[in-house]
Order: sequence, then C-alpha cells, then structure tokens
Amino acid sequence: MSTKRKSEGKGRASKKSKKNGKAKHDEDMSDFDDEFGSDVSNDGSPANHDEHDPNNDIEDLPADDDSLRVKGPDHLGKVLICGATNWDMVARKSVPKGCKTANKGRNLFSPHVFTPLDNIRVHMVVSGCNAAHSVIITEDWKALVFGRNEKCQLGTGNTERHDVPVELEELKNLTIVGAACGRNHTLFLTDRGHVYACGDNLKGQCGVGSTVQMVEKPTRIRYKGPPIVKIACGAEFSVILDCKGFLYSFGSPEYGQLGHNTTGEYIQSSGKVNYQFEKAPKMLVHYIEKNKDHVTPMQDVDIRDIACGTNHTIALDSKKRVFSWGFGGYGRLGHSDPKDEIVPRHIKFFETQGKGIKSIYCGSSFSICINDFKVAYLFGQSKKTGEANMYPKPMQDLYGWNVRSVGCGITAVVMAADNSVISFGPSPAFGELGHGPTRKSTTTAMEVKALDGLYVEQVACGMHHTLLLARDESEAEKDKINDLPDYEP
Repeated sequence: MSTKRKSEGKGRASKKSKKNGKAKHDEDMSDFDDEFGSDVSNDGSPANHDEHDPNNDIEDLPADDDSLRVKGPDHLGKVLICGATNWDMVARKSVPKGCKTANKGRNLFSPHVFTPLDNIRVHMVVSGCNAAHSVIITEDWKALVFGRNEKCQLGTGNTERHDVPVELEELKNLTIVGAACGRNHTLFLTDRGHVYACGDNLKGQCGVGSTVQMVEKPTRIRYKGPPIVKIACGAEFSVILDCKGFLYSFGSPEYGQLGHNTTGEYIQSSGKVNYQFEKAPKMLVHYIEKNKDHVTPMQDVDIRDIACGTNHTIALDSKKRVFSWGFGGYGRLGHSDPKDEIVPRHIKFFETQGKGIKSIYCGSSFSICINDFKVAYLFGQSKKTGEANMYPKPMQDLYGWNVRSVGCGITAVVMAADNSVISFGPSPAFGELGHGPTRKSTTTAMEVKALDGLYVEQVACGMHHTLLLARDESEAEKDKINDLPDYEP
C-alpha cells in the first residue's frame, strides 16, 4: 500500500483546517486531553500541570562509586569510511552562500581506511540520518569531530568545516562514552551521565534552556535528573534516556515527535501559526495503546533504547515492546496509517509475532526493528519512489543473519551481520553502500565484497556517508585493513 504525504519541514498547513481562528488536528484527542491534560495551552504557553520534575532527583553520581558510571562499548577497531566526503555539498544541489570549501572532498565508492585515524583505535563511530558531520570516540574515551560545521555542530567555537577529526577542548577532561548527531546539532554523553550539546539551537534542540541561535561550544544541557544512559537526535529535536527508564525530549514539537501530547502550535498575530519549542529536557509521561474506538494508557513502561528519524521517534522497553510517535507519513510509525502520533503509541503488530524486539533503528523516513528470531522488519519508505510499508514487513533477504549493528541514512541501510557487512539503498547513492563504482546502488541486500575477511563491530551512517569500525586484533585482520585504499582528506 502506498501513500503520499507532504514532506517534513514544509509546515503543517495542508494538515489542518482553520475554524474560529484555531488550528484543528488530524485526529481528535480531546478525550485523551481531558483525562491526562495537554502540555500547551491554547495561546501556546505551557499548561500548568503537576508532573515529575527531574530537578528534584539526584543531581550527580556519587564521586566514589565507579559501579554507577555509564559504560561505553568494549570493542575496539580501526575506522573505515565510504560515501560522499564533500561535506558542504552533501544532499544539496547548489553551493551554500558564503561557502569557500564546497569543491573539497570526493565520493568514495568502496571502503577506505580513514588515514587521519590510522594510528588511533576507536570505541565508537557516530553520525545520523540527517547529519553531514560525525563523531569518533577513541580508545581513551575522547571525542573527535569532523564534517559540516555551518551551525557550530562540531563544537569548535567557529563555523569552519573540518575534514580531519579534531578534539574538542571543552571535553578534554571528560570521559565521553556516547554521542548523537542531528541535522545541525550534536549531543555528547559522559560516563557521569551528563549530556553536553552544541550547534543549531533556534528550536531548543540543544536543551540549554534558551533558543540562542547557536551553541558554539559543548555546553551542559539544563537537566539535573538521574544519570543519562542513552541519547538520540532527530533533525531538530533530541531525546535522552535516564538510568531509571524515563525519557526526556526537547526541541521542535511540530509533528508530535517530542511525545508530549502536543504539536506545540499556537496562533500568533494575523492568524500565523507558531510553535512553542521545548528549550530544556521535559519528561514523557504518557504511553498509550490505541484501538479503533478508544485509547488506553499503558503502565509500567521502562524504556531501554531509543532511535530518531528526521521527525519521528521509536523506543524499546524492558518488556521488548516498541512505541513510536511523531511524523507518520509513509507508515514509518508502524501503525498501518500515515497519521501523526503526539504521544508514544504501542506498535501492536509485534505482539502477533511470538517474540519481542531486541533492537531498533531509524532512517530518515523509515524504521527497522529486529526480533529475537533474527527477523528484521522495515516500515516506512526507504526509497523515494514506489510503495511504502505501512506496517512492519519482514526483510526476507536478511533471514537467518545475526545482525549486531545497523546504520541508516536518508535511504541507505548498512548492516554488520555475522562475518559480513550487508547494504542496500536506491539511487541516487554516492558510495555509502560500499559496493564500488560499478554498483553504486541496489534495492536488494548485498554483501560488501571489499570487506570479506573483516569483522565489523559497528556501523554508523550519515546522510550519504558510512563509517565502519573494523576489528584489528589479529595479524590477518590488520593485513586486510592495510590492503584497503587510503582516504586522506
């Protein structure tokens, strides 16, 4: 089944009718609002509801208790890269105004050794489906950044693009165990459960308590709750998860992607629709199950993992249930319809499959869930043309593969599974699939032959580039890595 929907970022005018000067939502949630309360009043100001205040929780981990520290991944390896490296031009048709380096960089159609990191072993590679920048977390838990930097998303204090990874002075004395990349902003997670943000903040996506235009250097977000253990970024919003299983979100609520039972919109002067942005982390308090004729609140939801697309979010709880919310176009929420969801809604489809979900991932306009039977489901649209999966559909090409890491771009999917790397994605592609110049795109999953003999620990995809973390423990693995071509910016 296919469906057409106005693309994200174009506004919500086509989805509303105006009546008595007020915007009307696609779906009537008035009963739900009456029972649980809305987060925004009619004039766009925050409604005054009693709810959990994270500022009343513990502020920091005990200084002498290392057992409570947030842990990063144990694996180590060398960084490989493929795809578009002209960061200023990625996903753009014209040179941006004032750009002086637009012609620097090229497309790498097969995996290359990233030579600036040739002598550095790495714990984690990070990018995002909306990002033309990346973060590298090294063996000694330091954050290196590179790529596009027009909105200070690299946190270097300026807007100068960096092709060679650089370390951030503000984070040098911290232990960085995680990161997340939005369209023009970045989050960093420390082992103390603290989150630092930098980049574009016009919609509050950096969570520093204001909508200052840009946060030029990594700044600790305005949050004093339990230690944060996971972070994720959409295009212009962010979601963080604390050690107690509670989610917090901030940034743009335009499509309900913050999960606060509102799109944050209000009518300004002359009938102009404006949005109440969340400038600091705010807890998600409601999770629902929706049937044809009623909405049921769900209790005891303990979130364990999160993933964000451009304007949607999915979450996995301790009972292996999946919830989704935000922009619903092309079925990316898995509810068999294209409606937006402004509160986390349980994806009931997986209850019929006999096994729970163990891992979740998001591309720009699609989602992927993998269950305990090693079955990968895709819903949404992973290509610009053709039909969309309005509900989770098994990816038959991946039956039997033990998938351990997935990178999702705008349309590309790259997976580390068993002793192979598998990728697929439609044209246009710029090398992010790694199949070489003679096969730039493929709509069916194929093994990346250039990586035969290598064990890839982790994969991360940006808009049109892929980072791979290849294990280098044995001499044979080191020799195989050395046989790959070099990429020197």
